[in-house]
Amino acid sequence: MNKVSIKLATCFFIVVLVMECFLMVYLHRKIIHTRVEEEFSLLLSNGANHRDVLVENYSDTTIKHIVLMEMNEEREVVITDNRGNIIGNSGIDSNLLEVYNPLIKDLEEGKDRILISDWENSPYIVSIHPYKVSEIEVGYVVMFQSTNSLNQMVSYLNVHFAIAGVTSFVVLLLIYAVLSKVITRPLIRMKEATEKLSKGEFNVSLPKLGKDELGELSFSIQKLANDLERLKKDRNEFLASVSHELSTPLTYLIGYSNVAMRDGLGDEERKQYLEIIGEESNKMKELVKNLLDLARMDENSFTVTKTNFESQPFLEDICKLVAPSFELKNIKLNLKTNENFTIFADSIRLGQIIVNLLDNALKYSKENTEVLLEAYKKGDKTVVKVIDSGIGIPSEELDFIFEKLYRVEKSRSRVYGGSGIGLAVVKELVEAHGGTINVESNLGIGSTFTIII
Repeated sequence: MNKVSIKLATCFFIVVLVMECFLMVYLHRKIIHTRVEEEFSLLLSNGANHRDVLVENYSDTTIKHIVLMEMNEEREVVITDNRGNIIGNSGIDSNLLEVYNPLIKDLEEGKDRILISDWENSPYIVSIHPYKVSEIEVGYVVMFQSTNSLNQMVSYLNVHFAIAGVTSFVVLLLIYAVLSKVITRPLIRMKEATEKLSKGEFNVSLPKLGKDELGELSFSIQKLANDLERLKKDRNEFLASVSHELSTPLTYLIGYSNVAMRDGLGDEERKQYLEIIGEESNKMKELVKNLLDLARMDENSFTVTKTNFESQPFLEDICKLVAPSFELKNIKLNLKTNENFTIFADSIRLGQIIVNLLDNALKYSKENTEVLLEAYKKGDKTVVKVIDSGIGIPSEELDFIFEKLYRVEKSRSRVYGGSGIGLAVVKELVEAHGGTINVESNLGIGSTFTIII
């Protein structure tokens, strides 16, 4: 009972068989009951007809005529007088008549009715029909209907219901086979796919199964496999990039350190080598900082402490901080804010967000272009925009740029110095504030990052 197919088949069989048994028993009883009621009605009708004829034309001839009409295998008639003596008999067996005669003699006057209805245990069902021609000519017309036809009908029904039951069982087996193929086989394939994923084999392929629950599950597993495959590829590329980026400054550091320690170097030349060592050290520092940010993201250690602070001095301080980097690249940084409003946020974390976005704009903008930092109040929310005129982002890449380790056009990112961490950190910090971030970009025209917190 560990397989879904067996559980499914067992539940299906139990439910359908219980329902089928209930319906069969109900239909079986309903058909028999209807047929018995028809026999009762027919017997009462025939007896009433004979009684009416006898009342209108009471004579020995009429009695003989009634008896003659009922001389058949299925139905018999007995006519009695006012003392219960039999004055007409269509030929019912004398032994049976001795059994029924006490019932007939003890009858009281009344309406037409069924005297014996137990068709299952009695050879006849019996109806009684009182007649009265005069005070002396009084008695009963007693009708006897054989129960053989009813018993044969029940046997006939039992055979056909048994055939229907066996047929239903076979149909259920066929349905089980179809269910196994349509439902359980895709489940087995999905199980095999998840086992591969657990072993680190992300290259799996699942069929499209439509838009039902199985189709959605198959799509989710396939999407998970594709995402894991991409993350694995990005991780390997990132580690290779980190190795490359670390090895280059380390090589410079070792090489220029050895050169700077040589005897006989002039002060100017030694200063030049030390400046190179300082530049490479700063590069390594930035790379290590990015790696620490990545580790914090994995540990979900970003926390914010919100306070109220003024927007104008906060934004101006950020522009002063990054201005030298923009000037070195001949890129103009503009600040646009209509009023000095109050911001409710973590000033340190918000500063980190904006600096990361400005650094991103600086990396991907060409010389002699502009970057705009815009901030304004919208209701009780603060909106911050960073707009650049840089190289832009391809539309198919926009859904992924906030993912960890993701870099647009890996070779281009190496040229511009991207590590695939900055925007992911920004998104984590924005969400820690309970805010949202989105991006609009046109390739070759520029990008606009919008933060709402």
